[in-house]
Amino acid sequence: MTVAHEIIHFHGTPDDTVSLTYDARLLRRKKLITDQGVPFLVDLAQTTSVTGHDAFLLTDGRKIAVIAADEPLMRVTGDLTRLAWHIGNRHAPCAISDDGLFVQREKVMRSMLEQLGATVEDVTAPFTPEGGAYGHGRTMGHDHSHSHA
Repeated sequence: MTVAHEIIHFHGTPDDTVSLTYDARLLRRKKLITDQGVPFLVDLAQTTSVTGHDAFLLTDGRKIAVIAADEPLMRVTGDLTRLAWHIGNRHAPCAISDDGLFVQREKVMRSMLEQLGATVEDVTAPFTPEGGAYGHGRTMGHDHSHSHA
């Protein structure tokens, strides 16, 4: 099986793609299957959060681009500034758009948001929340030390 020991920042035409949910995009060692059905092993030196601008560089030179997969989310509308503060206070990942705030489906979060006056709608979409305190990666401290090509 081909192995990926490295993640590269990538904007070209990939050899294949792999669609991963937000939670699945945090990994260190895991067997994945590309969208064309080709298995490969990710074996990184440390746990890393990958994004839609990243690709796995396989030992045979192929580049497998990461795509944010559709997943169950909640679209939150209402007083967005106030609601965003409460979501952030819970350290929950959140995507911000002109259409509202998007968070992963979770019944306790839904209940809190509805009690705060939010309108909450179930949607299925790719989830690409805002980065951590310094604008990239997860709040856990992804240091962005992988290669750029």
